[in-house]
Amino acid sequence: MKEEKLVLKDICKSFGEKDVLNKISLDVCAGEHVTVLGPSGCGKSTMMNILTGILPADSGTVDVQGKVGYMQQKDLLLPWKTCLENVILPDLLAGVSKEEATKRAMPFFKEFQLDGFEQNYPREMSGGMRQRASFLRTFLSCGDILLLDEPFGAVDSITRGNLQQWLIDVTARLGLTIFMITHDIDEAILLSDRIYVLSDKPAAIRDEIIVDFSTEEKKDRLFDPAFLEIKKRILEDLM
Repeated sequence: MKEEKLVLKDICKSFGEKDVLNKISLDVCAGEHVTVLGPSGCGKSTMMNILTGILPADSGTVDVQGKVGYMQQKDLLLPWKTCLENVILPDLLAGVSKEEATKRAMPFFKEFQLDGFEQNYPREMSGGMRQRASFLRTFLSCGDILLLDEPFGAVDSITRGNLQQWLIDVTARLGLTIFMITHDIDEAILLSDRIYVLSDKPAAIRDEIIVDFSTEEKKDRLFDPAFLEIKKRILEDLM
């Protein structure tokens, strides 16, 4: 039986008279990549904020087994700090010495395809490099559970494709657990082990889809007939 890292049970949330989340129950197991899809404005980011403790749920339970890192759509790198300084910032804020934080971070620069750019400023880096720097910062601050809110929404389609393939590779090598929000159906099918489809507000779980084809080589999913079958199912869920 797989170890559950994140569990939401019957989560409800309202803002005044507006009901946003209606009895949301889902789980993410160790080493899984689970994605949530839903209409724009249905409450996906609210759910993520409840998971991170930024917002309280009105009712229901949240169980997190491990240290969570949260990465939003924009890279949020500080322009006056170098790539290395941005990456180690959470450790410095937690009281870790700069020497120790640097020693911990440096071995991962090659893994995240940033070796040689440690002293570059964000303006000297491509969009893809800035996103990988943000990933590295999130990874170092969390350990093994990454919450990703539209992580590739701010980059062009070619960079997005490259980052998707990179994420597949680095997730497998580092054994990460990923819970992601996206509006991109193709991206969800390509990256995920399971997909939850939400209804419009108040959001409820409309479908749970297990993506169990081309699991060893996820990049091959784009050319598999099963890809279109799942895409059709998701589109029908969202209608």
